[in-house]
Amino acid sequence: MDGGLPPLDEGFLTRLLERALDRGGDYADVFVESSRSQILRWEEGRVKEADLDLARGVGVRVLAGEKTGYAYSDILAEDALLAAAATAAHIAAGGGAPAPAPRAESDLPDRYPVRRPLADAALREKVALLEGLEAAAATEPEVERHLASYAETVQEVLVATSDGVLARDRRPLLRLNCTVVAARNGRRETARRSLGGRAGMEFFADHPVADLAREAVRGARQLLDAVPAPAGPMPVVLGAATSGILLHEAVGHGLEADFNRKGTSMFSDRVGQRVASELCTVVDDPGFPGDRGALNVDDEGLPAERTVLIEKGVLRGYLHDRLSARLMNMRPTGNGRRESYRHHPLPRMTCTLMPAGDSDVAELFRSVRRGLYAKSFSGGQVDIARGDFVFNVTEGYLIEDGRVTAPVKGATLVGNGPAIMGRVSLVASDFTLSPGMWNCGKRGQGVPVNVGLPHILISEMTVGGTRGGGAP
Repeated sequence: MDGGLPPLDEGFLTRLLERALDRGGDYADVFVESSRSQILRWEEGRVKEADLDLARGVGVRVLAGEKTGYAYSDILAEDALLAAAATAAHIAAGGGAPAPAPRAESDLPDRYPVRRPLADAALREKVALLEGLEAAAATEPEVERHLASYAETVQEVLVATSDGVLARDRRPLLRLNCTVVAARNGRRETARRSLGGRAGMEFFADHPVADLAREAVRGARQLLDAVPAPAGPMPVVLGAATSGILLHEAVGHGLEADFNRKGTSMFSDRVGQRVASELCTVVDDPGFPGDRGALNVDDEGLPAERTVLIEKGVLRGYLHDRLSARLMNMRPTGNGRRESYRHHPLPRMTCTLMPAGDSDVAELFRSVRRGLYAKSFSGGQVDIARGDFVFNVTEGYLIEDGRVTAPVKGATLVGNGPAIMGRVSLVASDFTLSPGMWNCGKRGQGVPVNVGLPHILISEMTVGGTRGGGAP
């Protein structure tokens, strides 16, 4: 990778930590990052835009009680870095002056093995992916326009902490997006499909670009055939994989410990209580190899681990970073994440999922006389304090007499996270991970995440649409 990590030796890392603690902080860490990102945007048969970004810098954090001091520098001279450490120390001054503990490098798993590094592939090969998308889409009837993009990042990090941790990680990340506009009799519809993960160029041998293009075309055509969505309360079947974004937004954020420490989540002070149907288990798991949500180590130097949040409907705990764990007298869960060296860590999700249940998929649909099949979603809005949400359904269908029938357009799902979790009546056995498209934003920071879900049946949900009457 161009540049690599800044060359900070063990002695200088110790000096930085000593400077960070010299005003009495309880704990300090140093986050060193070097990243290389490339984006190619394709439109009208050519590369419309190409961006290459290189970033290197160091962030220093100090904790003193509930106070956090944070400063960073992209000037890598020793005096600039020591000044950043001194600034963080002033922000979070405390009463003691602990000395940094001796560090031992962490032995970490390899959850993103790479056979063909992204940086080794020629630009021509990456452009060819975009050409292949357009070629596959252009052969399909009714396709009027096609846009695509390719994005990759390789991030190298080093975390050194005052309590003796030294951890290194090299994180690849790629994503391919395809947008198709289809037209028929003067009507136009747009569909977007994406896939990606933490992998090298070998990823595309297992995920042909033509399949992605055809899926985008199918989505646009489905909208051309769609009827107005129904409105009102009705049973809803959530599709496997990408419907997990509803779980992430409507439930997962409320389980991040900083909201619960401050009492602003609907799950605050409810550990040990029933918060969902006994069919519901919710897990945050960074351990799927090559997945977009995979992590070897979090951005505080702690091993990223599987955390059971809700077990058979009972709340078991929250996602913690070091600060929330200290203040709530809990164990960190390896979920301290940050966008870059310019940001301090926060409790964040990795891959949030509901494991497979025991029901057959067909059983879910047979159980519904009239309802909605919400197969996939785009963004939504969530009130974390109350758990209320609104989500847009990007691909949905009517369910009539136990069968999936006409596609619908303009459907939204409206509800409350804990209330909806209490109405989960069947969980299918077909757990599937989303194809690796999601970014999560929180307090101005974005990080890659993923979701997973089997088909699930919710006995009643409010559907917002354009047809009234309470049922299709």
